[in-house]
Amino acid sequence: MDIRELRLFRHLAGSLHFGRTSRACHVTPSALTRTIQRLEEELGEQLFLRDNRSVLLTAAGEVVKSYADEVIQRYDVLQGELSREHILGGEISLYCSVTAAYSILPAIFQKFRSVHPEVHINLETGDAARALNKLQNREVDITVAALPASLPERVVSLKILETPLVFIAPADFPETVHYRGTEIDWQKTPVITADFGLSRERTDHWFHEKGIVPNIYAQVAGNEAIIAMVGLGCGVGVVPELVLEKSSLKGQINLLEVSPELESFSIGICTMKKNMLLPQVEAFWRIATGKAEE
Repeated sequence: MDIRELRLFRHLAGSLHFGRTSRACHVTPSALTRTIQRLEEELGEQLFLRDNRSVLLTAAGEVVKSYADEVIQRYDVLQGELSREHILGGEISLYCSVTAAYSILPAIFQKFRSVHPEVHINLETGDAARALNKLQNREVDITVAALPASLPERVVSLKILETPLVFIAPADFPETVHYRGTEIDWQKTPVITADFGLSRERTDHWFHEKGIVPNIYAQVAGNEAIIAMVGLGCGVGVVPELVLEKSSLKGQINLLEVSPELESFSIGICTMKKNMLLPQVEAFWRIATGKAEE
């Protein structure tokens, strides 16, 4: 087995999704399948249990995952040590939301690329609520994520900014919001919420503290999807204000005044502590720290 095959295996062991890994690693699903089959034949063990609906690691797969983590990290450290004699090279993988990609990262990327032009950056965008899971599953080296009150012990973070978490309503469909006197009637007002993640947790906590069982209209992935559905008059939702400010649908949205206000979001860059041994990650972190302090 070679380092490329181990990288493909490790990503799949984290994502447990052939389509997602093939897209992220820029290989065809059939090529990914052949790679896994070759590894299984070489090791004489089945590494994944798979059917049309799910992919699971076998016990042997868990052992190989630990081996792959160690080998890949040692290989990346070796590359970094060798490149220090010349120009820093190699690659770095990063996951973030679309909003973070064009509002938080450009200044960091510009500086990083000017200092380390030989480092290849693999950027994947998606639902911000998945960021920490993708990091801990070793699918990426760095993520931009909403920071919970406490992070897993193996994760380190660098706070970049703070943004309020706000209730939003459709500007063109005022009848979407129902009132009982001057108070919003949450039993009649449809609510669009994130399917999981920190935003969902804080929204649920807000309703719980007020003793309200909300009228959930839909549960969706991604703040951009919430804004789109709210703009269409499907209901009201909760999103970070930063996402709303950068949205092309901002003109179709009104802010709702609620009491108490939701707890704000701290947005930060995260990586695993072990990743800080990698020269590429350490260099990225150093530049991000400088930009955060400006």
